[in-house]
Amino acid sequence: MTLKKTALHPEHVRLSAKMTDFHTWDMPLYYTSILEEHQAVRTAAGIFDISHMGQVLVTGSGALATLNELVVSDLTQLGEGRACYTMMLNPAGGIVDDIIIYRLGADEYVVIINCGTREKDVQWLLDHQQPKTSIRHVSDGRAIVAVQGPKAAEVLEPIVQTSLTGLGRFSLARLTGFGSLAWVARTGYTGSDGFEFFLEDPHAVRLWSKVLQAPGVLPAGLGARDTLRLEAGLRLYGSDMDDATSPYEADLGWTVAIHKPSFIGKAVLVEQKQRGVAKKLVGLELPEGPVPRHGCPIMAGEQQVGAITSGTFSLMLNRPIGMGYVESGLAKPGTPLTVVIRNKPYPAAVVKMPFWRLQDARPAGAALHQES
Repeated sequence: MTLKKTALHPEHVRLSAKMTDFHTWDMPLYYTSILEEHQAVRTAAGIFDISHMGQVLVTGSGALATLNELVVSDLTQLGEGRACYTMMLNPAGGIVDDIIIYRLGADEYVVIINCGTREKDVQWLLDHQQPKTSIRHVSDGRAIVAVQGPKAAEVLEPIVQTSLTGLGRFSLARLTGFGSLAWVARTGYTGSDGFEFFLEDPHAVRLWSKVLQAPGVLPAGLGARDTLRLEAGLRLYGSDMDDATSPYEADLGWTVAIHKPSFIGKAVLVEQKQRGVAKKLVGLELPEGPVPRHGCPIMAGEQQVGAITSGTFSLMLNRPIGMGYVESGLAKPGTPLTVVIRNKPYPAAVVKMPFWRLQDARPAGAALHQES
């Protein structure tokens, strides 16, 4: 099978990146080391190629009605120039995908979908298209570049010649001089401050080159992207949630506008909110031991009560961390549990996520930008 390549693939090869097959895309896993790239994003800035993710343009006077029926959030409350993290559900309340919707104008939205669910998501949107709505998959010829870290704005402003320090979290602005349908958003998947750029391929290559000329900026691959997002308590679709998992089970109930008149999957969520759920995703910290991997059993005494869905070693906390589903009665922070790794038990405790917060690294009194 021939792997798909982003427009930045030649740049990754030139930088001697370690490449990997990620959902049929040939993507950089790391350039120098995952730890070094993780540290750069937490202390300075790192740049990611995330062009493998999908971009869907939804426009027309029926766009809001189409999208609002498909997602759990109330998009009538989403102003122009703002973004919303939300989920599309199936009728059984399972998560079709977690997405970000950007409202570019009164009747103009861009939906960012996960790489591994591109075809499924686009078809789901088309299957539920309401009148006076145009749905176009515009990923081909376009790219997404993320620049994340506390120095991101400082690095980027001279390059894009746009004020970024005043751009609020989950806000976006049009970009001039970077082709058509180009914009920047203060969003990201690392837990650090940062920006994501949505633009045509040639302009993405130009931006990549200019950003890497700035001192202290490192290219970062999917390895650091995964350790960073886990440290920030951000879920990964296909590992921490899927089409058999509901937002309440994934501990993402805050995204659900349960009083919205209707949306696909609402009836199941109403029942879950009333009765509770049998399992819930939790964060676990281990004071010592190896990294918990996907599938490692989670035990309460001699009984298995769940399994790890994602795990890593937290560079910022200097200890192993993981996510996993446990019986709801064991989901309270502070609950002692055990994780079995390579047939050996290690003590763990349920903790409130995110494991690491951006404000933990900021001076007292500084403005906070919390990852959503």
